[in-house]
Amino acid sequence: MKSTFTVTGMTCQHCVASVREEVGEIPGVTDVAVDLDTGRVEVTSESELDPGAVAAAVEEAGYELAS
Repeated sequence: MKSTFTVTGMTCQHCVASVREEVGEIPGVTDVAVDLDTGRVEVTSESELDPGAVAAAVEEAGYELAS
């Protein structure tokens, strides 16, 4: 199952790596693709994701989801 989110505040590949790492730690997540230019984060998971868990992971990385 794929879910797409938009993250604001990323400016470099280190930002991308931080978001990828934190979101990738959510139980059930199997892949995380991050596009720095658009802020688009595509998350592949075994089941439907809790948007709150994704928001918390993104905040842990130091960024936030666009509303």
